[in-house]
Amino acid sequence: MHSVARSVLCVFLLLFALPSLAQADAGTNPNTSTLIGTVRNAHQRRPIADVAVTASSPNLQGELRVSTDAQGSYRIPQLPPGDYTLTFEKEGFKPYTRSAIQLRLNRTRQVDVELLSASQEEPVRIIGAPPTIDVGSTTMGVNVDQEFIKRIAVARPGGKGGASRSYEPPDAMRNPHSVSLNGPSVSTLPSQPLGRPGLPKPPSAPRRVISAVEPSEPTKPPAPAVTPAPVSPFHMYFQGYGVNPTVTTEEERFSTFSVDTDSASYTLTRAYLERGSLPNEQAVRVEEFVNTFDYGYAHQGSAPFSVQVEGFPSPVRKGYHVVHVGVKAWEVPRVERKPSHLVFVIDVSGSMNLESRLGLVKRSLHLLVNELDERDQVSIVVYGSTARLVLEPTSAVHPHIIRAAIDSLYPEGSTNAQAGLEMGYSLAASHLVEGGINRVILCSDGVANTGLTDADSIWQRIRARAAKGITLSTVGFGMGNYNDVLMERLSQVGEGHYAYVDRIEEAHRIFVRDLTGTLQVVAKDVKLQMEFNPEAVSHYRLLGYENRMLTKEQFADDRVDAGEIGAGHAVTALYEVKLTEPSASFGTLRIRYKAPEGGDSQLIEKPLPSSVIRPAYGRATPPTRLSYVAAAFAEKLRGSYWVRPLSYDALFSLWEEIGQPLKGREDVMGLGTLIQKARTLDRRADRFEAFAPVSTMDFDRVPTLP
Repeated sequence: MHSVARSVLCVFLLLFALPSLAQADAGTNPNTSTLIGTVRNAHQRRPIADVAVTASSPNLQGELRVSTDAQGSYRIPQLPPGDYTLTFEKEGFKPYTRSAIQLRLNRTRQVDVELLSASQEEPVRIIGAPPTIDVGSTTMGVNVDQEFIKRIAVARPGGKGGASRSYEPPDAMRNPHSVSLNGPSVSTLPSQPLGRPGLPKPPSAPRRVISAVEPSEPTKPPAPAVTPAPVSPFHMYFQGYGVNPTVTTEEERFSTFSVDTDSASYTLTRAYLERGSLPNEQAVRVEEFVNTFDYGYAHQGSAPFSVQVEGFPSPVRKGYHVVHVGVKAWEVPRVERKPSHLVFVIDVSGSMNLESRLGLVKRSLHLLVNELDERDQVSIVVYGSTARLVLEPTSAVHPHIIRAAIDSLYPEGSTNAQAGLEMGYSLAASHLVEGGINRVILCSDGVANTGLTDADSIWQRIRARAAKGITLSTVGFGMGNYNDVLMERLSQVGEGHYAYVDRIEEAHRIFVRDLTGTLQVVAKDVKLQMEFNPEAVSHYRLLGYENRMLTKEQFADDRVDAGEIGAGHAVTALYEVKLTEPSASFGTLRIRYKAPEGGDSQLIEKPLPSSVIRPAYGRATPPTRLSYVAAAFAEKLRGSYWVRPLSYDALFSLWEEIGQPLKGREDVMGLGTLIQKARTLDRRADRFEAFAPVSTMDFDRVPTLP
């Protein structure tokens, strides 16, 4: 009787609490809805924490994924109305999928479930869900084609002297569901902290569907098994930033952005394609495809940077030329590299217990140990539910001690990235190498479900220590349940580099071949600005760098952080420009940077002579052709409007024309292989054809919404 009374009381409390909860959800965005619920153990009736709850719908791009908290509760806010499928997964329990969940505008719907352990055979019971709750008006102001907004940024230039594109990364992180015609594209990320649901299934594992019965109708026979909607085998978290618009020089002739030497997006894409799947379009960042490749730039003279520029008629966009801009930092011989203290902060939580995760981390660190010498110290901090010190600062002249510490790592607990980074920064600060390299290196799949769970909050806690000159690099591992958003953002605010390791050869590139450039920063807060001559250029578009855009005024503002460049590293950017009247120069390139120790920025200025424009793609140098193929491949994978006329066959033909000996290089051959893989996998229809046929495509502007 007491248990019945408690149950009745809980029901009444729940019914009174739901309206206020729904109102809170509606206050975030009045034109969206929310899914909430609780997951319990069907046998013990206890809440289950860290259950992966995945929401999919035809109205969403990709999927939304959250985890249940310690009380077994989950919440997925700011959803567009429509039919949803929910999938519940956790290691040790049978997965359960419920489909045909109708979510109406401005409503909160509760879906509670009970999961069977893997050894049980009874069907999962769905706890009777209350009716949806109306929390406001059902009137929608404007009916906009969301798919179109997701794929094309229709940002308008800010007028004379303004930015060509608005960008507010903190807001995009806090409210990634928001749709703005002037900002980043719609994201599929939940605003709920991203949780870790435990060990992922192998991609090939079939999804089992368990029938369900409603306990409110005990005599009702079990419902037939429900076939779930297709679900991607890789639950990954990405943030999209749209596609840069084409800008007229009459409105804005300045294009300004922070440099980016990351390469994670290309490596992640390779991992997707080699597993037989197209990457999430929001995972594709053009600049990281382009900057993955070595274009053989030679640094000349005593200036900190050398500049290479070349152009040619666009093979795809009629009336436009492609302009390749390469900036090369000066080299530092390995023997002259500064001494270092490298603090590795390693995620050893449960889901890292895979050879492709913690196993690959350990093999990668063993490679690094071979490259260090008496100038270097290594420390290791690990974190699961809490952080602990595995290796205090140890000289690399004792590699056996470092190797033993690496080999001792084992998976444990949940994921408290905040605790790990705080301990790592504290260790780096207390053993600071004056005038040397002080670097924290995070090795993780990026998912955090304990402590602070987003990059900006974590950064606020460690900013004071980082101000001492300690930089943060992030290295990602693992496919499935991987948080690209957190890893990229942490590297940005930590003034470091973001890489992703999908194989031991990639670890060799980062920790062996490019070790000096990976570790030793030669210029910080590096910004590039192109000023186009309006008499020579009428329109332009920057390919990529959407989340690195700056205003014209921010270029000269030393308070504005920007990217870092390591010794010998290069930054490459491509523009599409529409040339008009012949002119001696079509623009000016400006580079602003600070010394690694900080201080006032310095300026380099280079005129761009029209003589660098070649008459045809085949007349450009092989490195310039390679950069275009890499950029065009990324544009095609992310569904850019501007490469619609480019087929995979045509793209592969451009790759074949790169020319020897560059085309025979292993990484360039790998690019050709990935293009062919994508050609066999990509069955997407042209989403613009119905209202903007390719045959009548306007190459100067995107179409107006129908």
